[in-house]
Amino acid sequence: MNYHLISHHLCPYVQRVAITLAEKGLPFRRSNIDLARKPDWFLQISPLGKTPVLLVEQDGSQEAIFESAVICDYLDEVHAPRLHPRDALARARHRAWVEVASATLNVIGGFYNAADARALEDRAGALRAMFATLEAELAKHDGPYFAGPELCLVDAAYAPVFRYFDVFEGIAHFGFFDAVPRVRAWRAALAARPSVQAAVGTDYPERLRQFIAARNSELSRLLARTESATLAA
Repeated sequence: MNYHLISHHLCPYVQRVAITLAEKGLPFRRSNIDLARKPDWFLQISPLGKTPVLLVEQDGSQEAIFESAVICDYLDEVHAPRLHPRDALARARHRAWVEVASATLNVIGGFYNAADARALEDRAGALRAMFATLEAELAKHDGPYFAGPELCLVDAAYAPVFRYFDVFEGIAHFGFFDAVPRVRAWRAALAARPSVQAAVGTDYPERLRQFIAARNSELSRLLARTESATLAA
């Protein structure tokens, strides 16, 4: 069985799949596409026109799977080690937290697209509140990962969430993690994981800064001021 991951350089949902593949020791080929100029062949295999898509090649045939949660669940069903709990109730709760990670990504999108300072702070406050909720959940386990000592699919979903803040924190201090020590420790543990590090290219931070700079948002204006101050120093 061969895997071909259709990707985009910045897509956090692609990162989830890349982390899952790596944690299971599965070799895969990765191809990045330009989502602003989606090729026709991609639109034929991705009904929603989104990445990731995983092409599964076996016995001379090829099947396309889309939607990151579905892809990760598929990989977890067919390849060890299991990254979801075996207990059905615990597995359902983990899947629910994967959805919370997706909701957090939506708020992050609102954050980097916020039109003015007030909207930016509103989105920052929403993120701080989400991390406070997460802090309470993490208190139920000893860590270093979401559910204890072993990495799970919730970890694969949150690692790309936390990666954004490596760049955000270089623009300004928003206090995202000031009051959530467990979330801070979890973020650091995920950042140290080889599968998480390999889920993006080494040029990811610069690509994200360029993406933010092009938004014509309050965050892009803060970024421009930060870069100007750095050049002037």
